[in-house]
Amino acid sequence: MSPPGLDLARLRDYLGSAHELSAEVIAGGKSNLTYVLRDGTHTWVLRRPPLGHVLRTAHDMAREHRVISALAPTAVPVPRTVLLCADAEVIGVPFYLMEYVDGTVYRTAEQTAGLGPERARTLAYTLVDVLADLHEVDPESVGLGDFGHPAGFLERQLRRWKAQLDASRSRDLAGIDELHARLTASTPASMKSGIVHGDYRLDNVIVGADGRVAAVLDWEMATLGDPLADVGLLLVYWDGLAGLGSNAVSTAVHPGAGFPSGDALAARYAARRGADLTTLDWYIAFGYFKLAVIAEGIHYRFVAGKTVGAGFDHIGEVVEPLVAAGHSALSKED
Repeated sequence: MSPPGLDLARLRDYLGSAHELSAEVIAGGKSNLTYVLRDGTHTWVLRRPPLGHVLRTAHDMAREHRVISALAPTAVPVPRTVLLCADAEVIGVPFYLMEYVDGTVYRTAEQTAGLGPERARTLAYTLVDVLADLHEVDPESVGLGDFGHPAGFLERQLRRWKAQLDASRSRDLAGIDELHARLTASTPASMKSGIVHGDYRLDNVIVGADGRVAAVLDWEMATLGDPLADVGLLLVYWDGLAGLGSNAVSTAVHPGAGFPSGDALAARYAARRGADLTTLDWYIAFGYFKLAVIAEGIHYRFVAGKTVGAGFDHIGEVVEPLVAAGHSALSKED
């Protein structure tokens, strides 16, 4: 039986498989849909856009496939890509296949509660080191010199996320337009550009048996731009969500597991790259704004009945607390 969003019979014909296919939705993803696909001999991971409401410029399978393929020879651990299908006739939308990487994805604080301080520190600092490795990659050297337009990156990001918000508006949201205006009025000058993941966090990596990052996932927002945007959003996910009063958008970082603080992660990143973090609070505020827009887009699709999987029914509750946290972070910078 085909899961929502996949026609296994047509997919089997396209792949030329001699075996029946089976697929299941991987829990956790709230944007692009991810499935484990098996034919009795091989195991792959298939990525496709969400059902229904698709925001402009988002959910581009070719971009995801391209950046993962380009990073394969670098120090950044990524799954091996298998194929890209741009023909929407096969399953209704473009999709790509990549190898299945064995390991653990820590999606909840309950999963990390028992790690212990040594393993928690190893994982945390490995996570930061991989991000630093990503930002050290020369885009030209891996064929990604034209993957984005670094000049004016932050200004374009603010316009883009405001457009995404406007495309998903279905209700009044206190403070969100004011937060966008404050961010726009105080946009810092970007540091040296690099490859930006766009949604880098603990539950977007696979952790291997050695406790280190085995693969970085979910590259749908990747581009060329200001690396501190990744750092700010990572810190929002790391220790900025605990007081929001909702599990709809939560962190996998258990406070009792022995993880280092967000400040310690920022210091590690700064030491690795020689980065100036003077304006980091602006990037943290931008991370809250971006996450609020993403959550509102998911809420919009949930209300329209266009989502697959569990965990969406309370996503709308977290949007205004995220906006308030963004205002607080900007006030710290002031």
